[in-house]
Amino acid sequence: MSNSSKTSLVAVLGAIAIPVASVYFVVQLWNSASTSHADLGSPTMSTEAVTARIQPVGLSKASEPVAPGARSGEQVYTAVCTTCHATGAAGSPKVGDNAAWAPRIAKGWATLLSSATKGFNAMPARGGAPDLTDDEVGRAIAYMANKSGGSFAEPKVAGAAAGAVAKVDPATKGKEIYGTVCSACHATGAAGAPKFGDKTAWAPRIGKGADALLASAIKGLNAMPPKGGYSGSDAEFAAAVEYMTSASK
Repeated sequence: MSNSSKTSLVAVLGAIAIPVASVYFVVQLWNSASTSHADLGSPTMSTEAVTARIQPVGLSKASEPVAPGARSGEQVYTAVCTTCHATGAAGSPKVGDNAAWAPRIAKGWATLLSSATKGFNAMPARGGAPDLTDDEVGRAIAYMANKSGGSFAEPKVAGAAAGAVAKVDPATKGKEIYGTVCSACHATGAAGAPKFGDKTAWAPRIGKGADALLASAIKGLNAMPPKGGYSGSDAEFAAAVEYMTSASK
């Protein structure tokens, strides 16, 4: 084959290959964009995607089966503070490290409490658990500091709140939690969640009994993360469950 023939053949092949390659890359780009913009309400959306979508960003969970405001320092530490204070993450003083805690303890109770409630350096306000009361934050500080060379008194739990589970109104707080958290799946039926008001879908769940239903919801079930990603108290979450079930009977 002459050089001119070879040159002509290369030119023809190049003219064919370039458009084919362009079409291929356009198709790949379209598929990638379609996948990354999956609709939350799609029945094919993965469990991981649903969980990530509805999980509050940067929030820790401080919930315990006690009345709001009544959690002990140890309970708050275990539920919230261990993320950083058990590991030393983000420069946090580890519990039990007297040397790391000493300069902080030296600042006094008022300064420690103010820093913890407002946030300090990499630590968000209230450790990222906005449902914590000032007293609960204080108990957590006292618990950690006292295991690290301090001698603070934990704020006491006042009145009937000690050991009691407060009743939360489903029609107000329950409805609010449904609107801000639960509706992400229960208004659309995403990931197999029973839709709000769908009596047929809710019937077998309600049939298990209120206690069993609430226990499953608190722990998480199938694609649903614990408490649907809600960071508040169990009593508040129970009000949201009651709000949904009452509307679906």
